[in-house]
Amino acid sequence: QVSILQLYPFCAYLLIAKPGARSASRNYLNRVLEDHADWRHVLRHIHTFASKILDRIYLLNNRTQLFDLHVQSDNPLRTSRPDGQGMLMLGAHLGSFEALRAVVHQSAQTPSLALLMYEANAKKMSRLMAAINPSMTQEIIALGELGSMLNVQTRISQGTVIGMLADRTFQSDEVRWLPFLSQLAPFPLGPFRLAALLRRPLMLMVGAYKGRNQYHAHFELLFDFSKAGLNRRDAIDEALARYVARLEHFCRLYPYNWFNFYDFWKSADTPQ
Repeated sequence: QVSILQLYPFCAYLLIAKPGARSASRNYLNRVLEDHADWRHVLRHIHTFASKILDRIYLLNNRTQLFDLHVQSDNPLRTSRPDGQGMLMLGAHLGSFEALRAVVHQSAQTPSLALLMYEANAKKMSRLMAAINPSMTQEIIALGELGSMLNVQTRISQGTVIGMLADRTFQSDEVRWLPFLSQLAPFPLGPFRLAALLRRPLMLMVGAYKGRNQYHAHFELLFDFSKAGLNRRDAIDEALARYVARLEHFCRLYPYNWFNFYDFWKSADTPQ
């Protein structure tokens, strides 16, 4: 296994060679730390990201024995669901989705997990997963494909956990601008509209990297769209507001774990 110390030369190269990412990291860190972030803070941010990427290889190969995975809250996957249906889990580019996946598969109920992604990203992720572990390529559902929503409904009815990330916007997205780390930022409405359409409880999931192969997993209920009599528009707005507030909370709790290395506050365009 590659030592995390061996990542420092690569991280130093990125710090020097990628001025856009460096600037975006410093901008974010200035906000979340509420202090002046210098190159050492940025280097730590990049190193946390590189460590997470390295761990991804082992986690995708199901080598979970190498990791210390702590669930910091009640794990909803360990409780039986009377209707036998799956659930929707909303995450962010914060920490490791692969660590969360490992926690899901270690749960007593052992549900299956699928990640819902935009088509272009789904293809990239499918190629990556096929290269690392071909048996996992079926765990991605691409948005925009014919029958993708029917696929989601079918998988939910079969007890599958559907994971989505909701902290990036793309050109076709309708967004809401909400306060995030002291400035308005764009967040997509699509994941919340999907939860409202499916009338399922919407959970928040965070898998934060703590260093030296240790991850802290958090699960909590964001909003229950299965309740009767909800005003759909108001419910979506409330769920989104809760998501942004909790995302800010976890960014402050794990400040070096948020990995959006682009100008998050000024642009709603597709990040490069």
